[in-house]
Amino acid sequence: MKLLALLIGLVLILEGLPYVAAPEAMQDWLKKLSDINPSQLRSMGLLAMVIGLTIIFVVQKTSLFQ
Repeated sequence: MKLLALLIGLVLILEGLPYVAAPEAMQDWLKKLSDINPSQLRSMGLLAMVIGLTIIFVVQKTSLFQ
């Protein structure tokens, strides 16, 4: 449970960082993002999830990061 809480905290830090560092650029980026086709956004989200799952699998099941 402690690991889950730490992970959620880390995700919130990483998600908030661009808004603190460059809020004007984030507003512009979000406007551009709203113009992208929803199916293309879904594909990008799926790709990000697969990459994340692959990273988690490699870290958990191999000795590369010991």
